[in-house]
Amino acid sequence: MAKVTMFFAILLVALGLYGFLSTGKAFPSALIPAGIGFVLGVCGFLAISPDEHRRKHFMHINATVALVGFLGTFIDIVRSCASSQPLNMTVVLLKLAAVWLLFIYVVLCVRSFITARRSGKV
Repeated sequence: MAKVTMFFAILLVALGLYGFLSTGKAFPSALIPAGIGFVLGVCGFLAISPDEHRRKHFMHINATVALVGFLGTFIDIVRSCASSQPLNMTVVLLKLAAVWLLFIYVVLCVRSFITARRSGKV
């Protein structure tokens, strides 16, 4: 699962940088997915370890960071859509891409945790 984490980290960093640059550097908050991806990448790298306890701790940290990122971005999308201000569709699409990536990653983490628990590796 650590290698999957590294893949999602790269995607989120790329999404954040693309969002920041494609909006003309007008929205620094577009770098939030890159920040989340950076944290996932660092913890994912640290999870590549033969020590089972270390791996479990870092993967749980990653799942928590991804869940908080998902919830925060999802709430921001809902709040943006509910406001009376006009929407910047590029920003909304970038946020939706981040929410989708984080949701998929959290689901994969939960499935991995359940599989590990059932196999008796915990």
